[in-house]
Amino acid sequence: MKRFKTLGAAVLLILLFFIAKTYIKASKDNLNGYQKSSQILSAEQIILNKEKALMYKKHKKELEEKINLYFNKAIKSGAIVGAGVSIVHGDSIVISDGFGKRNINKKAKVNGETVFRLGSLSKGFAGVLAADLKGEGKLNWDDKITDYIPDFHFGDEENTSHIKLAHILSHTSGTAYHSFTNLVEAGLSVSTIAERFSNIKPISTPGKLYSYQNAMFSLSQEVFKKATGDDINTALRNRFFKPLGMSTVSMTHDEITHNNNVALPHAKSRKGWRSLPLTNKYYNAVAAGGINASSLDMAKWMRFLLGHNPEVMGKNTLEEVFKPFVSIKGHTKYYQRWAGHVSSSYGFGWRIHKLEDENTKDINTVWHHGGSVNNYRNEIAMYPDSDLGICVLLNGNSKLARTVIPDLRAIVEKVFKTVKEENSISDSYAVLKFTE
Repeated sequence: MKRFKTLGAAVLLILLFFIAKTYIKASKDNLNGYQKSSQILSAEQIILNKEKALMYKKHKKELEEKINLYFNKAIKSGAIVGAGVSIVHGDSIVISDGFGKRNINKKAKVNGETVFRLGSLSKGFAGVLAADLKGEGKLNWDDKITDYIPDFHFGDEENTSHIKLAHILSHTSGTAYHSFTNLVEAGLSVSTIAERFSNIKPISTPGKLYSYQNAMFSLSQEVFKKATGDDINTALRNRFFKPLGMSTVSMTHDEITHNNNVALPHAKSRKGWRSLPLTNKYYNAVAAGGINASSLDMAKWMRFLLGHNPEVMGKNTLEEVFKPFVSIKGHTKYYQRWAGHVSSSYGFGWRIHKLEDENTKDINTVWHHGGSVNNYRNEIAMYPDSDLGICVLLNGNSKLARTVIPDLRAIVEKVFKTVKEENSISDSYAVLKFTE
């Protein structure tokens, strides 16, 4: 009996050894750095995955060709000089590339790491920073501006006391359109500009009217500094740019002028495009328009905004900036003329549009902003219902910017129609990486 027990124990030990060995081998085995599933794929699954990967590669190549054709046509017609283009879907960067020239007078081409000035796309970064600080309990949307900037006065004491952080981030403080933008462009400090608002009269009570601003919006960076002890450059870099690997981003004139891979701004005349110098405007108001970045880093930023970096910021906290705060009236803005436009609102540093799909009649949401500074012209848009992001950076103030987002959206939809019927773009991309 004792011998039988000993033999049984030995057999059990051998069996456990082989099970452990098989488990370790399965868990460590990988393809091109991607860990295998704990389940062993059947031959049919492997074949299906490879078919999906091949289909994805085919459509990705087709998309690249159509995007190339679109921008090369724009360059040939003289509509643009150069462009940095990003398209993301899910957690995958589908395209991050450059087209055309950095400088019309030289041969250097725009690539994925060529830096552009973002202009008002910077406002979206400020809105997200505010949401992050709110999530940590460092501030609230309803905080009074005077709690952070005691010398701020706008209208009488009662009106001043009602202006909150939410109002300056949503352009609803009651200031006239572009009030004191001239002071921002003159390089005055934000704290100095804050004191000047006592010289102008409100056009509405706080929270009632959308009226686009740079100067008032830039006061948010003073709020962030008082709430954290860090200036906005430090806060953005430590909280987002470093964790997301956004290595080309800068927020000063000195940094961009010493970068060897920059797309210079251009102006157009009857004789064509001519390059312009890089100015130092808006680096005093980073929140309103002082960030520089490449298409590669904007791709990483969009992937984050779509909720694919929860270790950096939770999706629920992030989406607070995209909640409509005030309606944008009228029908004259370029984005209000996009096909299927139903309505537009403003959240915190972002416009939120509702568009009706021509075929399905579904109402889709778009998180969007445009940007213009120093003759750069940029557009960014995310379609959360499709988990899709598109960003285009232009080194010239081109009319193409007005329609480039819906144009590229239509190209993406047409090319990936087959993929969407079978699987999501990002899932197909994951299959591609897993089976190559």
